[in-house]
Amino acid sequence: MSNQENRKLDKWINSNPDSRELKRALAVKFAIQGWNYQAISESLNVSKSFISKWKKKFNSAGVEGLKLSYKGGKGYLNKQEKKEVITWIKKRYRCNFEQLEGYLLEEYNVVFKSPTSYYKLLSEARMSWEESKKNNPYKDPDLLDKILNRIYNQA
Repeated sequence: MSNQENRKLDKWINSNPDSRELKRALAVKFAIQGWNYQAISESLNVSKSFISKWKKKFNSAGVEGLKLSYKGGKGYLNKQEKKEVITWIKKRYRCNFEQLEGYLLEEYNVVFKSPTSYYKLLSEARMSWEESKKNNPYKDPDLLDKILNRIYNQA
């Protein structure tokens, strides 16, 4: 490894907050410095095959080969749309799950697969979904029917 590659690896190690990438980089650095694979394995709590794999990737692709390749899926809303939705929620005195669900469907043609996504938007707008409910939906028969229909029609 050249001096320049070593400095680049050191710089990346010092700036990297992700523990998975950091372990990869340290394993490679120690292996290149001549550490015994057993010592590296015990120090970083990784397998010897882990060390070999990432050293090989580093030799073929450099620091880029050590980086995580999966960065998550594309969201249903882009940043601007998400900002608009949060602004819409904040302008309302109360915003419940169904209102948010209806708004997203009408304005953005978006239906989330999981209720958690709706709750996250409410949370980001500083409105908890508990605060947004006026009363217990299970005491209102019409609302209970809507909820049960939504649950059973999705299955």
